[in-house]
Amino acid sequence: MIFETHAHYDSQQFDPDRDELIVAMHDHGIERIINVCAEVDNWERTVDLMEKYPFVYGAVGVHPDDVGALDEGWIRRMEELCRHEKTVAVGEIGLDYYWDKEQHESQIFWFERQMDVAREENLPIIVHSREAAKDTLDTMKRMKAGEIGGVVHCFSYGKEMAREYLNMGFSLGVGGVVTFKNARKLKEVVEYAPLTSLLLETDSPYLAPVPYRGKRNSALYIPYIAEEIAQIKGISADEVIEITRENAYRVFPKSKSVPEICEE
Repeated sequence: MIFETHAHYDSQQFDPDRDELIVAMHDHGIERIINVCAEVDNWERTVDLMEKYPFVYGAVGVHPDDVGALDEGWIRRMEELCRHEKTVAVGEIGLDYYWDKEQHESQIFWFERQMDVAREENLPIIVHSREAAKDTLDTMKRMKAGEIGGVVHCFSYGKEMAREYLNMGFSLGVGGVVTFKNARKLKEVVEYAPLTSLLLETDSPYLAPVPYRGKRNSALYIPYIAEEIAQIKGISADEVIEITRENAYRVFPKSKSVPEICEE
């Protein structure tokens, strides 16, 4: 069974068929889903998903592009939501210098503040880093993020940066990009990294794998990601799915503590 570690099923792109799609996941081999928040407006929608679907879990955090909305009042609400029995991580948090929607100093401040919450609440972090390799790594080292643990989502850097995160004990999230022909760096990282340090993710509704590139993504397409990793590693896709599933339960231990998927 597949553990989908990063999706955004609260997105408006799923409004037409969200319930039908999520209910069908179990029949397509999806055992667990983590719905990851990106902005404060998503928090309550993610709670609704966690409480409606037994196999959907949540991560609570604010994407670096939206940290301008944060204040200490929201941090207190984040702390409350972290104590929900199905909140398994703080995320997605980090730095994004590609869009530059928020000042770098502000992004770093709220990245650190959200790591504080994760440490206090004993939850791993889900890290977003785009065009901000040095500052992300420096901030995480300064904050001793290795003591917190978690995953660098949608990993997009090279082997040297991968080595830094692996040495900190972090996992690397691998999604549909690994199937793209121009994803040479990521393919090299997947070849280099131990399979025990990789997690399967989609970032749905974004970044659908080949042959669905450009279309709305969902966990139903994870087998294409697993097949690509399997080819790179020279093993079977079933082995990739099983080991990454075990990895996810290790990184997100709270995902074990709630009843299994309902048989409907």
